[in-house]
Amino acid sequence: MVAAHSPLSLAQQLLAVLHRDGARLQRIDDYLHGRHDDPYMPPQADDEYRLLARRAVSNWMPLLVATPAQGLFVDGFRPGATGQGLPAEADSTTVEWAHWQRSRLDARQAAVYRGALTYGHAFTLTERDRAGQVRTRGLSALRTAALYEDAANDDVPYAAATVTAWPFGESVGRARLWDARNEYSVTFRSLEDKKGITVSDARRHGASECPVTRFAATVDLEGRTVGVIEPMIALQDRINQTVFDLLLSQTFGSSKVRTVTGMAPPIQRDPETGEAVLNEFGQPIPLAINHNAKRFLFAEDPDVKFGSLDETPLDGFINSVDMSIRQLAAVSQTPPHHLLGQIANLSAEALLAAEQALSRKIAEFRTSFGECWERVFRLAAELAGHTSAAADYRGEVIWRDMESRSLAQAADALGKLREQLGIPKKGLWRRVPGVTQTEIEDWEQQDEDEDPVGQLATALKRATPEPAMAVAA
Repeated sequence: MVAAHSPLSLAQQLLAVLHRDGARLQRIDDYLHGRHDDPYMPPQADDEYRLLARRAVSNWMPLLVATPAQGLFVDGFRPGATGQGLPAEADSTTVEWAHWQRSRLDARQAAVYRGALTYGHAFTLTERDRAGQVRTRGLSALRTAALYEDAANDDVPYAAATVTAWPFGESVGRARLWDARNEYSVTFRSLEDKKGITVSDARRHGASECPVTRFAATVDLEGRTVGVIEPMIALQDRINQTVFDLLLSQTFGSSKVRTVTGMAPPIQRDPETGEAVLNEFGQPIPLAINHNAKRFLFAEDPDVKFGSLDETPLDGFINSVDMSIRQLAAVSQTPPHHLLGQIANLSAEALLAAEQALSRKIAEFRTSFGECWERVFRLAAELAGHTSAAADYRGEVIWRDMESRSLAQAADALGKLREQLGIPKKGLWRRVPGVTQTEIEDWEQQDEDEDPVGQLATALKRATPEPAMAVAA
């Protein structure tokens, strides 16, 4: 009998979750990379039809992921409080931000956001490397699963596992398993074969809780996570079908068809006798007519009549594609001009109104992902031995301002806030578009160099010894 929370039982449950969700997540992955379901076509469709079906795929999914992801960029971290109980200033020298830079998360954070937006969730692992340095790296939702007591409300899983190698041939698969205290090595023959799972090599991971953090785009009260792709698959299929019908009409019916009546086609004749050559049914064999746009048709018989059949209008198909893309933009909260490329004759107010839905969507993701990064920072502080920072639940990440506005507009708005509301100028520095934490610290240093009083206060602060920091055993 396997205990409910034994390492072997946890490994079986986690691999079963990967097996259960594997087909769904793989379908989402296929749509992200353009491997869509074929549009409807007749059962007797030939190779030409199938070629047009492949060309009909208009993959909008990467844009639906990239548009909100490009508005997400963590630019700093502000600890919760100082020794006097006041909110602390963001500082690039804190242990949390040092771990961020060491993990190269300035560049790698985008992969976490894109994974969460694509599949509904992604994961990060915070651990010590072989040199004893704390680092955080992203984990794919296709390879990773986590277990929660309450999947809708808990941010700390009681167990998690990630596959490091899939089974291949005679080679077994390998995975890493974490619970609240230990890390284990797992081998398995297949995700659904519980008897082929073994767990070994238990060792302490150093944290007081499971070191895996889930980044979820949206979570409902049942604990289900949904990304931006899965709800759009039906609309994507509709666009592909309309484009396929457009290509069919464009290929087979977009040109005028020339007709002729009352004229017998030329037939094959015996070069010696001049008599008509007959086929097996006793009928003359017509000669192929070399006709194209450069040639004219003429006939000597006055009773011969020429005509034409009109081409199939394509405007209806084009309007249908345009309508489907607009519906895709509305449902996904993506500005229509991002998808259609139509930004001519739009005023600044119209562009702002079009961007509002996207801005609200990005703000929701920032709130969700910000809580996840704060847990990552607490884990990093705990593993680094800083117990006070590990218990800091008042810290917050600083998101870079990615709004589309000119520097002149921002400077005018910030100047009015300074003059009319009396907000300290240093409090507005973070509102400057594109400013980084390092630049702000450089500005502060330059401001102190120009202010003798501020320079003296800084010198006194640096000369005052800080209280000893508690270190985890």
